Amino acid sequence: MDAPAPELKSHSIGDAELPYLDYGGGGPPLLMLHATGFLPWLWHPIARQLAGKYRVVAPAFYTHRPSDPHQGGLPWMQLAEDLMRFCEALGLEKSILVGHSMGAAVATLAHAVLGLPATRLVLVEPIFLPPGLYGVTLTVDQHPLAAKAVKRRNQWRDREEAMNDFKAKPFFQSWDQEVLALYVAHGLTEDDGGTLRLTCPPMQEAALFIGGSHFDPWPTLPAVACPALVVEGENSENRPWINLSKVSELIPQGHYAMVSGVGHLVPMEKPLETARLIEAFLKGVPAA
Repeated sequence: MDAPAPELKSHSIGDAELPYLDYGGGGPPLLMLHATGFLPWLWHPIARQLAGKYRVVAPAFYTHRPSDPHQGGLPWMQLAEDLMRFCEALGLEKSILVGHSMGAAVATLAHAVLGLPATRLVLVEPIFLPPGLYGVTLTVDQHPLAAKAVKRRNQWRDREEAMNDFKAKPFFQSWDQEVLALYVAHGLTEDDGGTLRLTCPPMQEAALFIGGSHFDPWPTLPAVACPALVVEGENSENRPWINLSKVSELIPQGHYAMVSGVGHLVPMEKPLETARLIEAFLKGVPAA
């Protein structure tokens, strides 16, 4: 489907400059928050479906606060505060918050803890760790995802080489081909020597993973004051240790949906089905 590309902008949130994609439009504001180590462009096949009815904005929460994974990383509550400042600065009041993985957790913290007004939450595979893991200090080597992140390959001659590399990895083989092309186009940045490197550097991705265990969101879920849809992938590797149906039960106006045949990366694997699910929820649930 052809659609105008969003405009890449940035806005000051006080002590940092936050980049974002702005799809324009005059409808109700809808913010899309990406997963750890990824980028707002991966929402594009979904965002363009929604952009005609909503003012879609997708901030980039990765390099605006360079952080050291060996020094506690980048706390997700800091990202929630940044989201709060961002919405206040742009006048995005009473937004619909759509988040995937880290982004879903950040949206929840911003709304339930900091009081960011929201009319709906769509939480796709939110990362709510088992309660016993919060407040536990893990080194990068001890954290399974951070340890993997710092070892990522981070050098390619050109985008063709990168695409071939990604296609050979099992991690990417279930991705929608347009989403993978968006990742190759926007998830790699050319350095001064012409080498392509990850837009979200491995050390920064590790810092984001480490930052996810500072604040326990479970006690805050009953404070979610608007209808919320919790989306789970049928084959998600997180299912044995994150009970997302319980998350939906703890939210007063919680709803639950499972997407069949996908893992944790629901928007990357089935973007059109994800868009339909979001649209149906937004149309079918009365306003808070």
